[in-house]
Amino acid sequence: MFRPICRHVARQFIAPVRSAAIGTRSMHTPVPFDWADPLNAKNLFTEEEIAISETAEAYCQERMLPRVLEAYRNENFDRKIIEEMGELGLLGASIQGYECAGVSSVAAGLITRAVERVDSGYRSGYSVQSSLAMGGIDDFGTEELKERLLPRMAKGELLGCFGLTEPNHGSDPGSMETTAKPHPTKNGYYSLSGSKTWITNSPIADVLLVWAKLDGKIRGFVIERDQCPPGTLETPPIKNKNGLRASLTGMIQLDNCPVPEANMFPDIVGLRGPFSCLNSARYGIAWGTMGALEDCISRTREYALDRKQFKGNPIAKYQLVQKKLADATTDAAYGIMAAVQVGRLKDEGKAAPEMISMIKRQNCDRALVNARTLQEVFGGNAVSDEYGIGRHVANLFVTQTYEGQSDIHALILGRAITGFQAFC
Repeated sequence: MFRPICRHVARQFIAPVRSAAIGTRSMHTPVPFDWADPLNAKNLFTEEEIAISETAEAYCQERMLPRVLEAYRNENFDRKIIEEMGELGLLGASIQGYECAGVSSVAAGLITRAVERVDSGYRSGYSVQSSLAMGGIDDFGTEELKERLLPRMAKGELLGCFGLTEPNHGSDPGSMETTAKPHPTKNGYYSLSGSKTWITNSPIADVLLVWAKLDGKIRGFVIERDQCPPGTLETPPIKNKNGLRASLTGMIQLDNCPVPEANMFPDIVGLRGPFSCLNSARYGIAWGTMGALEDCISRTREYALDRKQFKGNPIAKYQLVQKKLADATTDAAYGIMAAVQVGRLKDEGKAAPEMISMIKRQNCDRALVNARTLQEVFGGNAVSDEYGIGRHVANLFVTQTYEGQSDIHALILGRAITGFQAFC
């Protein structure tokens, strides 16, 4: 129970402040609603972040978008895209030094959002280069590896990939079968054997970050393709995909592939290494899927305004269409705000891994659900790839499954909430 003094204090101090605030607020001009930025997330960005976002958006819309339809149809990834992004300083953007931009996590997320607004496959290629390959080397590699590889990767001269998933082990990487052992004939080398699958960029990668068991313990190795003898490294592509067709996906097949001891990460042991890399990439996916959803919203809104039905009215006039757009716009706005918050905490060293699991899961799920719903607005036209909405839907199904399928992230969150392990 409050004592009378509390009411007295409230009348004396709080009430005048409240009256002043109401008085000030009543003098403001009504703020118009911006459907493209419903909660004014832009107000949370620094001037540098806004400038980076504008640069990335301009490049993606002017240079990447015109290529995506043919790339998707032909399952072709134009490597020049990585070189062009390198010229703009977009690769490995959050890495400090080594000719990288060293920007905030939010700025890096804004780049990812711009790329996936065009296509998730392009974003996948970008994320693997920036977060998984470059990020892994930056976090765990020797100084010699960093100085030798990162500047060239930042320029797009070298393309990287990340080999963790195996044919028999997707959500259970701890059971991986790829092994490393001292090379039988080359002193100072390890010999790696095994297979990885569903590896973005692998068919054309120059630098392959591969995780393998050495004496039963998981270690990270950097394989340089031009140093591998014939027959020890093969990276066949995986063709005829239903999604992410604008990116290159393949396998990594190792047969006693020699890797210098200096190319093994010296200090990181166990799953903490690959999971740390995956957390950075998952954070980017949380941004990227919102970019894809925002493009779906924009395409649907434009279509609904142009399409005339029932006495010549635009279908945007009707309640079912408006509800679909309202739901999708709300989820996109909430997803962006969550990504900004976690990015700020990440840069302060205050982001728990479960936070990233939460936003990766939620943003992927809501992007997929809303994209599928918005697809209905196009009717039969949604089948045509020229409208773009079907491409986003197919891609977003894949984003919901990789780097931790949504059910796996639910178990990660459940473990953090209850303290019980539900994986086995």
